Amino acid sequence: MLALILDDSEMNNLLMMQALKPVAECEPVAFTSPVAALAFLQANVDRIGIVVTDYDMPGMTGLDVIAAARAVPGFAHVPIVMVTSLDQRSLRHQALRAGATDFLGKPCDPVEIQARVTNLMKISAAHRQEQDRTAWLAHEVAAAVALIEAREHEIIALLMRAAEHRDSDTGDHIARVAGYVGVIACNLGFATPEVRSLKLASTMHDVGKIGVPDSILLKRGPLSADERAEMQKHAERGRRILEGSTSEVVRLAAEIAASHHERWDGAGYPRGLRGEAIPLSGRIVAVADVFDALVTERPYKTAWPLDRARGFVADQAGLHFDPRCVEAFLAGWDEVEQTWIKAAA
Repeated sequence: MLALILDDSEMNNLLMMQALKPVAECEPVAFTSPVAALAFLQANVDRIGIVVTDYDMPGMTGLDVIAAARAVPGFAHVPIVMVTSLDQRSLRHQALRAGATDFLGKPCDPVEIQARVTNLMKISAAHRQEQDRTAWLAHEVAAAVALIEAREHEIIALLMRAAEHRDSDTGDHIARVAGYVGVIACNLGFATPEVRSLKLASTMHDVGKIGVPDSILLKRGPLSADERAEMQKHAERGRRILEGSTSEVVRLAAEIAASHHERWDGAGYPRGLRGEAIPLSGRIVAVADVFDALVTERPYKTAWPLDRARGFVADQAGLHFDPRCVEAFLAGWDEVEQTWIKAAA
């Protein structure tokens, strides 16, 4: 590691560098200008293991140098030794407050210099090793978490795609809904990780349909009152399937499953919630789900043109849908169209 030596006297620098020659793994670099020394420090933060600076210099004192060095990112724990006269007690107190680690008295004793610098550089090296290990551990933890999340996402996506095949030829409904959800969430100002979680959770919005008989789920034509009541049970059933998970995404999915058929005007199900009493996640998915249902052919209906479905969503702002969610959906209409086009290709 480098030992940065700063003294406005060339002779003092030579004496200091000579004293440091026997110190193992120490490469002294000397400066007579504080400005030049600080510039070098900023450019070599990761290589410097110790700084030894004189106090009495023109332009900048040792106190100024210490304060400037401590302000450099990543340099808070590098030892800084200030060279002072032995009777300058008040000055030493100021130096400690500025961030000095230790002191050397004038005239300097080569043996003392070697001992102090050797010990401090060992401390500096140990700290860097600990920092490197901490950074490595943080990287490994982040990689492990990312792998677990990726596997969780893959498993959820595959299972939901399989479930969707019960009432869809391709299972692309959940992918399209997730795409529309992403558009709405982004335009509402959600952070990227929140958008990602919401999109994944939205793929489980109809998981409760696994308990709906095929005779109802695949029926061609209108449902009877009893059949409609049975179909509507899928929202609460989905919540019960998903709630209590240790996964934040699955818990979010439980919230969506239970609330995506609620209406802004309170006429929805299963609880008849109104306005902002409906979780925002459910309000977002409601827009995406209804729009996709309108533009998709089902056993009981033909597909609507995109513009007609868009007009319906706009007209239902403040009735079926949260007006803010409708506004966010319409603001991303180009992306909505692209999502549909890609799915239909």
